[in-house]
Parts: sequence; C-alpha cells; structure tokens
Amino acid sequence: MSQDDDPPAFRRLPPLNALRAFEAAARRLSITDAAKELAVTAGAVSQQIKLLEEHAGSALFVRIGRTVELTDLGRELYPLLRAGFDQIEHASDLIYRPSNRLSLRVTAPPTFAAKWLAPRLMRFTGAHPDVEVWISADPQLADIAGGRVDVAIRYGRGRYPDLAAQHLLAVEVMPVCSPSLLAGPDPITSAGDLTRQTLIHTKAGGPEEPYPDWPQWFAARNIESNAHPVGLRVDQFALAIEMAAYGRGVALAPRAFVASDLARGRLAAPFPDGALHTEFAYYVLTRKANISESTRTFVRWLIDEAARPDEWGDEL
Repeated sequence: MSQDDDPPAFRRLPPLNALRAFEAAARRLSITDAAKELAVTAGAVSQQIKLLEEHAGSALFVRIGRTVELTDLGRELYPLLRAGFDQIEHASDLIYRPSNRLSLRVTAPPTFAAKWLAPRLMRFTGAHPDVEVWISADPQLADIAGGRVDVAIRYGRGRYPDLAAQHLLAVEVMPVCSPSLLAGPDPITSAGDLTRQTLIHTKAGGPEEPYPDWPQWFAARNIESNAHPVGLRVDQFALAIEMAAYGRGVALAPRAFVASDLARGRLAAPFPDGALHTEFAYYVLTRKANISESTRTFVRWLIDEAARPDEWGDEL
C-alpha cells in the first residue's frame, strides 16, 4: 500500500500546538501578542513555530526590524489553518452544548455588564429561553477571532480590523449625586457649586480610549480646573456610582450607566444640560465568519436595546 493509500487515521500530521502557535502569530503578525493570547511565553511560541518550519522544510515568517511578516508558504498556509480552527471551534460548540440549550459567551467591561447589560438581560432570556448566556465582566479584549468568546462589547473608536464591529452606544458623561446633596445647608444649584463638593474621579478606559474627566467637564463650562478639590479616586464607574448614591460625593458617569438609578431615585442629575460628549463609543464585536444564529440574534437584540429611548421615568 502506498503512502497516498493510507487510511486517514495514519496520515502524518504536524503537532497541533505548533499549528495553533503559527495560526495565532500569523493572525496577529506578532509573536508577543500570540504568546499573550495562548497564555505562554514568546519563547514557547517561537519554539513551536520553529518546529513547524522543520516539518515544512521552509521558513514561515521573515523578521523585518521589530516586526514579522509571512513568507509565501506562510501566506498559503494561514487561511487553511484559520478555516480549520474555525471548524474545530464549531465542532467544540456542538460537543459541549447542552442538547436543549444554546450557549452564548459574552464579554463586556465590568461596569457596562453590571449597570447596562445585567438589568436588561431578562428581556433577552425571556424572549429566547433556549439561549444560555454566559457573561464575563472583563476589561480586556478576549480572543474572539480564536473562538474563546462569541460576542464582546468594548469602548473605543471602533477600529478592530480582524473583527466585525457594530456601533452600539454613544457615550456622554454627566454629574450625578445623592438626592440629599441637592438640598440641605450647601445645595448644588450651579456648576460652580461643585467646587465645594467632594468629587469622585474615575480612571476608566485607558490612555488610548479615555473617558472625559472632571478637568474637561469644568473646562467646558469655563471654570478653572484648579478650582476644585482632588476628591476621591476609583478605577471603575460602578464604584463611583455607588459612592455617589451613598452620598460620598459627586461622580461623573456615562448616562447609560445611571439611567436605572436615576429612574429609581437613588441618584439625581444636578444639571439637565450637564452632559459632556466624547468621540468614543461602545461597539459590539464578533467574528467576521462562522457566526451562529444565536450570536446574530443576541447582537440584534443589543442594538435594539441601545436604540430604546432613555427610561429615566420607567423601571428597566
């Protein structure tokens, strides 16, 4: 029997780890980024790629300065492996999916998950009881292209070249506080009154996708930025919102995150025109191909929810 006549089970295959390392590095054109995705060292990824090159008898990458590019063989191999791993991911979904329920993996920043998505999710599960939604409140962008999650919600400019991105929510921040701060011996009646209040500063987003902060808010109203105290500092909007609700100070928070608390009277907005807009927004991210019907349904639902008018006067 010739080698071509061997049964499929006896065909010679390169090591799966080497194929996975090459696919991740080829998709990102970065050994370092591939290592982060696979949760291994860059040296381990390089070793696996070298092993695959030994099987191929030819180089798969060429280093140019501090970057890498695919060789002709690498460019020919990558789309085949990409399609192959997509099929394996689809097969894995079938294997681990309960027989009567569809599993959907969603990742979103912590405050978005807690203050926007969670209060609305019952509407989706009520309309689609056959879809089991798993939510990971993670500020980092998970591996969507690699199949680890189905849907990601992220804040930025919408530039995600390897993914399908749809605009979800525009972002504007506004001052919010406990209703008790609107009355009493030193009530808040104007923007200048905030210089006498404890301000809650939130370091959210990042240097490339920043949220508007208090200095920008004061500057937009021609109030000297050094005219207000340092106040309190937290790293999540959820913390800032809760501190404001308990009367610890005034928070600057995205309107979408405080809608339900405003509706229930836990928070008050001192200034009807106090919103400050930003060029960034929240986007829904998915793979570009091999999208499940449950993923499409969930994305449509998200966009419909975002298009609903503010429910300040109604419970979510």
